[in-house]
Amino acid sequence: MSDRPIRVVIADDQALVRAGFKMILEAQPDIRVVGEAVNGAGAVDEVRRAQPDVVLMDIRMPGLDGIEATRRILETEVGVADAAGPRILVLTTFDLDEYVYAALRAGASGFLLKDTTPEGLVAAVRVIAAGDQLLAPTVMRRFVERFARTPMPASTPALESLTAREMEVLRLMARGMSNAEIAEALVVSESTVKSHVAHVLAKLGLRDRAQAVVVAYETGLVHAGADGPATT
Repeated sequence: MSDRPIRVVIADDQALVRAGFKMILEAQPDIRVVGEAVNGAGAVDEVRRAQPDVVLMDIRMPGLDGIEATRRILETEVGVADAAGPRILVLTTFDLDEYVYAALRAGASGFLLKDTTPEGLVAAVRVIAAGDQLLAPTVMRRFVERFARTPMPASTPALESLTAREMEVLRLMARGMSNAEIAEALVVSESTVKSHVAHVLAKLGLRDRAQAVVVAYETGLVHAGADGPATT
């Protein structure tokens, strides 16, 4: 990562929540809050104006909600400097699987409950800014449970371009494993895993690991219950 601070926009309809997040984040030397919004439409405008690296996005806001705002922000018409758009970290008090699925499908890179600690929030922003996925354990568990009730397709043409090792890496990514954990499981170096992850994302046309999790479950590469993450 460069020496430039991580630029963050906070979108939440509660002033006290925005103020609290801002105070926590701006206490860090490597994070700068560059904009705030009270609803989804405002978030889209702030992204266009401030060109952030990360957006903290509430789900339930008046007018345009956080899921639709996420979708619009990541469309090319928003005109952000980076064609891939900023990373969206969804924060909510609602630990419900339909929100997880909708947010990830809209392009969110992470999903964190609002009862996280200040340290957890700061760490989440850094993880998302670095291009990694972030799913709270309870959120990942509910995400997997949703797919346990979803019929899987008979074929997976989107995965045909992957090598056998890349398929294996994608399966482990879908279990919520970090690069270090994947490296240990496959007995390879972490740099090798990073290379495989980059190839998976490039071949499937995905912007980050969170989208890879969605693809792994939607295509049936990973089956909830059999290959899903541990629930310890």
